[in-house]
Amino acid sequence: MKTSEYQVTGMTCGHCEMSIREEVSTVPGVQEIQVSAQTGQLVVTSTGEVDDGAVITAVDEAGYKAVRAS
Repeated sequence: MKTSEYQVTGMTCGHCEMSIREEVSTVPGVQEIQVSAQTGQLVVTSTGEVDDGAVITAVDEAGYKAVRAS
């Protein structure tokens, strides 16, 4: 399993987290999603390499902005 971390801006509540989780779950290879409005952190666990662009686009589709943190 591979873990990718992103910093997300614009989240303020549980609904924000749910929206991001819903969009990112459509990215191929994603197995687990941890997202926190409090810290602005998104952690994606996948079976292999995940396309950063696809994750960032999915966050954008949810209405937020993300950048790769690690």
